[in-house]
This record gives sequence, structure tokens and C-alpha cells, in this order.
Amino acid sequence: MDAVLDMPTRAFIEVTEVWVPEGERLVLASGNYGGLDGFATVSGEQSFAKGEGLPGKAWQEGRPVVLKGFDGSYFKRIDAAKAAGLTSGVAVPIFAGDTLKAVIVVLCADDDMRIGAIEVWHDKDSLLVLDDGYYGAAKHFEWVSQHTHFPHGQGLPGGVWASNTPMLMRDLGSGYRFIRAESAGKAGLTTGLGLPIPVPGDKTYVLTLLSARGTPIARRFELWDARASKVGSTHGAVLADGICAVEGPLWDEDNQRHVAPWHGPIGRVLGSGLPFVERGAPGLPAGYESVVAIPVYRGAEIAYVVAWYS
Repeated sequence: MDAVLDMPTRAFIEVTEVWVPEGERLVLASGNYGGLDGFATVSGEQSFAKGEGLPGKAWQEGRPVVLKGFDGSYFKRIDAAKAAGLTSGVAVPIFAGDTLKAVIVVLCADDDMRIGAIEVWHDKDSLLVLDDGYYGAAKHFEWVSQHTHFPHGQGLPGGVWASNTPMLMRDLGSGYRFIRAESAGKAGLTTGLGLPIPVPGDKTYVLTLLSARGTPIARRFELWDARASKVGSTHGAVLADGICAVEGPLWDEDNQRHVAPWHGPIGRVLGSGLPFVERGAPGLPAGYESVVAIPVYRGAEIAYVVAWYS
């Protein structure tokens, strides 16, 4: 059984937010702040112009941005973050063609126990190289990642690049398909999620989330295929892959799961075209209290929805 099914001791990601454009600024659409009520209050009062703060930086640069330290940086909520114990963040813009739909922001705390990885890869000289990443206490794995390049089709980032589709990988420490398996096993990393991040222009970006036993990013991952070639004109989606701490493997060729627009968290993404983040949302699977669901666009249409649950 995959080690991601172990019960977590604490979360690798503390806060997840969705910021959406409203006129010339980004405003908060939804978020999961756990028990960080003070930081939630401050965040709800904020908005960001292009280039301002972490969400605005991703908007301005049109690419995912990793910020490993807040002190002295362009981060706008430094005092509130310090009070909440938050130390680093990653902002990922969601584009439909050239149109910004939203910016996803994840914020993490730092201690000697938190293991995981949030990585941004980009293409350079026909290879994918690490743009930046946050690894918590997995320092050796971070070093290995900084010195690893992926050809087209190789490893999790290269596989996402070649297929232009989200991918799930299990058993990272022993899987022959995961190029960094030895160092991943030593770090306790177990499950990997990779997704393409389309941006304006011809640059390629791939986001990878690597989850560990004790401090998992999530305990349930789902990949939904919303391409018209799979679901016709319904604008719905069919489950393409998934793994769950409660149910185990989710995908069943003989009993495929479908979802319609506006039905549950995945349907909210299909109907609105926006990411959906919520704690205590109706329609969550039994045993889970929060969800992050993100659309993956091809041009102006949603091709996939990626979701994880805690």
C-alpha cells in the first residue's frame, strides 16, 4: 500500500488562497487558512495590483513564483505571516490563453520536521531545469533537484512536459520512473503530482507537488479529464486517476466516475472556470475537511481539473 495513506502528523501547506482579477487588482475569492484566523482576517482586507505582493508578482511576470523568505521581500503581509509562523510561499497564475483567470498562492511554515516539495520547472536548451522550489527540511533532496535536468518524457516533470497532461506518481522512493527515487526514498517522499502551467508566450512551466508520509500535502489526489474528446459536449469531466487514504486507488475502468458542471468541488471549477479552495465545503468525500481544485487550460478551454484533499 502506498505510504501516502499513512495518517499525517501535520500539513506541509498551511494556507491556500485563490486571488482573482477585479478591474486592475487581485482580490481574494476563496481560501483555506486552517486555524490561522488572524492571518485570514488580514488577507481578507487585502488586494494586489499587478506586480504588488506575491500574487501580483506572479501576475506581472506571467509565471509561477517561489518566495523562500518574507523578511525584506516584496511580500505584503510580513507581520501577519510572522505571527502565524508562515515563512515561504509559491504563487501560480492560472491562464486561459492570454487571459489571467486567477492566482493560486500556497504558504508554508518551516521547521525541522516538515518534509515535502513544491517545485517549478522550466525549459532550457531542450531540458527541464529547476526554476525554484520549496522543500522544507528535505535539504539533500533539494540539492539533488537543483542538479537534476529532465529530458522530454523523463521523470515526473519530463512526463508532464511530453504529454501536456497532469500526472500522478506513486512510490517515489522505489519507482523506476521517478529519476530522483533514491534521494526521494531517503527523504520520505511517497507521492508526486505534476501539472503543466500554461502561460502566455512559448515558455514551458511544470509544477510538481511531492508529498511525504508525516507531513503530506494531501491524503487524496484526483485527476479529472474534461476534454471534449473524452466527455463530448457535456462540459463535465471523468476521473482519469486518483488515490485516497480512505478508498485506496480511485480509478476503475469498469465503473468510471463522472461529474457535471456545478456539482461538488470539481463541478464548481468546471462551471466557473476558476480554482476552488475551501474548508468544510459541501460534497467533500467522507473523512476530508478541505479541498483544492485547479483547472488546467488548453487555450481557452478547461482540459483537466486537478484536486487534492486534506
